[in-house]
Amino acid sequence: MERRFGSTRLAPAGFVVEHAEIDAERVFLDVRAAAISATCPCCGTTSRRTQSRYLRQAADLPIAGRRVVLRVTVRRFWCDAFLCRRRIYAERFGDGVLDPLSRRTGRLETIVHHLGLALGGRPAAAFADRLMMPVSNDSLLRVVRRRTEQPRNELAIVGIDDFAFRRGQRYGTIVCDLERRRPVTLLPDREQATSQAWLSDHPSITTVARDRGGGYGEAIAKALPHADQVADRWHLMENASRAFLDAVNKSMRQIRKAVGSTIVDPRPLTHAERLQYEGYLRRQETNEAILELSGVSASETELA
Repeated sequence: MERRFGSTRLAPAGFVVEHAEIDAERVFLDVRAAAISATCPCCGTTSRRTQSRYLRQAADLPIAGRRVVLRVTVRRFWCDAFLCRRRIYAERFGDGVLDPLSRRTGRLETIVHHLGLALGGRPAAAFADRLMMPVSNDSLLRVVRRRTEQPRNELAIVGIDDFAFRRGQRYGTIVCDLERRRPVTLLPDREQATSQAWLSDHPSITTVARDRGGGYGEAIAKALPHADQVADRWHLMENASRAFLDAVNKSMRQIRKAVGSTIVDPRPLTHAERLQYEGYLRRQETNEAILELSGVSASETELA
């Protein structure tokens, strides 16, 4: 008995193909959900009352050496539950089929995840491009991190620092979860008491990365005496860079004598360094003019 191959088999489960369009490089499939109703994600009530529709696109597994783009017609429904806070919601397409806000279907996301695990970033991106599934190396790494992330309800390693609501006028404090790489909370100010009160409510924290200011250090020591205080990578680099520049600035006179010239080639300098060097030259001209007017030779007087 001969079996016919329907176009609906080209789409993921739960979709119905309404139209297919093929060009030299891609296959476009216009699809919609097969179900006639949808469930509210807040209260779980099923509704058939359609409020509106919109179009979204998602990449799918390639067909015959061509990229596949799903043009999905998504319906919005009215929620029939009287006490539900979500009056309008968009239909979902099932776990692993097409996640909300995702630009890839679940089965393509699985392939991308395995490529990232097996090959890493750039090699996997090059291989995926040859498989007609173009994806950037950053996207590959994000998929791997997202799928391997272990859900945790308690904070363990956080970073704390200040930020400006309005520079020079109002500052606050930001706390980030360094394991999940996302912000946790924003505190209204950078006072020690505010930070200490928030930290006291989270005794599960074992490590805190902070800046070199003493205010946060005292708050951590009082609220979490068992926690380790460390400097984050940015502040370590900032401290090392500032210490190096201070050492160079203190030894510039000896450096110029060792080089044998006080003239600096401005071409390799950055814009900020060039402005600083031009200011130095203007000050030197002013100093020489003052010495000449006062009748004192520059060789007899050393200016700091």
